[in-house]
Amino acid sequence: MELEKLKKSLEESPIVKYGEYNYFIHPITDGVLEMPPEVLEEVTEAIMQTSSFEGCNKLVTAEAMGIPLGIAVSLKSGLPLNIIRKKSYGLEGEHKIKQITGYSKSDMYINALEAGDRIILIDDVLSTGGTLKCILETLRDMDVEVLEVIIAIEKTDRKKELERELGIEIKTLVKVEVVEGKVVVE
Repeated sequence: MELEKLKKSLEESPIVKYGEYNYFIHPITDGVLEMPPEVLEEVTEAIMQTSSFEGCNKLVTAEAMGIPLGIAVSLKSGLPLNIIRKKSYGLEGEHKIKQITGYSKSDMYINALEAGDRIILIDDVLSTGGTLKCILETLRDMDVEVLEVIIAIEKTDRKKELERELGIEIKTLVKVEVVEGKVVVE
């Protein structure tokens, strides 16, 4: 899939700086600016083509920006969606994740997953890999089998290193970098 609508929208994304970190603002990764339905549809179709969903019994995504992608893929695949939340609900069996990214630390919570579940993890962006690492470690501690990791946008040069470190292939749809204040799709 060519993902022309996604690529064009990424190239038009505004850039903001947080210290030395160049951060692009995009509806798929931030929910800021309007999300054109044709871009969401294109990304959803690409995710559907990236996975066979064989043996999967649940989809998992992280709040907040994994939610639009997770919902769209759940509707297309017919698989239930579990959202890793930033708020504890104190439900029985809730698991806490210590999230550490390149720019923040916080807690996240997983509910309604059980040992033996076979999931596909869907998310919006791969930057430092901090969130992904924390989620995968917790899921493995719970004896949940992660069949695939599918992330819409890759913004890192560490993907191969992260795959080795985490012991799983990370499938991404597009790779971007910020060059001279502009998003460049590779």
